[in-house]
Amino acid sequence: MSPLKKYQNCRKYLEKDYIMKLIFDPHYLWPVCIVLLVFEFLLNFMIINRVKYTEIDWIAYMQEVEGFLNGTLDYKELKGDTGPLVYPAGFVYIYTLFYYVTSKGTNILLAQYIFLFLYLIQTFLIQRIFRKTMKIPPYALVIATLTSYRIHSIFVLRLFNDPIAVLLFYISLNLFMDDQWMLGSICYSIAVSVKMNILLYAPCLLLAYLVNLTYVETFINLFICGFIQLLLGLPFLYGNFVSYIKGSFDLGRVFEHKWTVNFRFLPREVFENRILHIGLLLLHILLLLLFLPHFRRYLTSYAKLNVVTKEYRLHLLKEKQETEEKEKKEMKKMSKGQKAFLKSFENQLKDSGRVKEENDSKFEDKLSKIAQLFVLPFFVSNLIGVACARSLHYQFYSWYFHSLLYLVFSTEYTVQYKFLILALIEYCWNVYPSTNFSSGLLHCCHVVLLFGVYRTMKK
Repeated sequence: MSPLKKYQNCRKYLEKDYIMKLIFDPHYLWPVCIVLLVFEFLLNFMIINRVKYTEIDWIAYMQEVEGFLNGTLDYKELKGDTGPLVYPAGFVYIYTLFYYVTSKGTNILLAQYIFLFLYLIQTFLIQRIFRKTMKIPPYALVIATLTSYRIHSIFVLRLFNDPIAVLLFYISLNLFMDDQWMLGSICYSIAVSVKMNILLYAPCLLLAYLVNLTYVETFINLFICGFIQLLLGLPFLYGNFVSYIKGSFDLGRVFEHKWTVNFRFLPREVFENRILHIGLLLLHILLLLLFLPHFRRYLTSYAKLNVVTKEYRLHLLKEKQETEEKEKKEMKKMSKGQKAFLKSFENQLKDSGRVKEENDSKFEDKLSKIAQLFVLPFFVSNLIGVACARSLHYQFYSWYFHSLLYLVFSTEYTVQYKFLILALIEYCWNVYPSTNFSSGLLHCCHVVLLFGVYRTMKK
């Protein structure tokens, strides 16, 4: 390539039109994602080295793991300073690995760097979803990244298990979007084995199985999910079946009022009352039923369009192969002079060829937007669960933080209103300890967000 050509290629990146696309066009999210990944690495590295680590659950996690390593398989006997072990078996195995890697949990700095690495992986995975759906403009992703304090704290200053479960879910969601259903089911089940909040996605996942797969394939994937739970929990099921089920999947667990983010305005006796818990469960079910027809319509449309997309891509591949074979045969019959003339002619048509490639690329972009039909029901299903939770602790913000940006941009609210919702939710999660106002405001934000998404899906 001549120096002039190189200069012209570089110059286009400085043109106003290209810069505006980098800011506003979701098709140009990729370069912004790369920059943000580098920024996230530097930011988290700085946080680790400049902000004091806060001990909350890490020591308790290590104590629970030590009990397992010492041969205790009865779940009710596995305890730490914060109480008994309340997470499934996958948590035990993952934190056992951390136990050994971090010198029995004493090398906190190394653990923080491990969580930094996990955070970058999760960021990449959610960015990949954003790129495939082309729903989020680059500037919005930049703003969301720059304005979140709590999520970085949860990852690299607290070392909770919640982010690990969410990371595994995002791996599974990416696999589902790539039609790797069995691998996705494996990762999903492992995520559930780390913390059962991932079950909030289960209603949508079951529906996705039914509309995208045959009944046999659905059964196989459900079997995979169940078998992995059985396999991971087998030592503890053998040790004490009842205590493992009750300890790791305790749906009736009572949370402490002092840690609640979403129900601070309720008196303790009301907060701990089973009537409230049953009422929230019924509300959760009713909201799922309300959204169910729209989930089904979205996922069914996705399944149909996904088949069309596959057929089109196969057609393009076949057409390309046939064209290449035809050109090879014709080239063999040509003389050297004819080949030279053809080469010159191809160079003259290069620009028009690029136009064709750009058109093909745009068509592929349009087809890839069907991913929106798949992603939104999952994120809404999780949001419903969070909104109806009996109690939310600060680390639970990681359950839905990365999906909030997608959810607000799935509404028809104005851009200002969208960012106001995000800002208010971030504010609520950063008020410590929570107040009556922050708890009530968080519920209001959830209601407004659910209403906005419902209006979008209803159309």
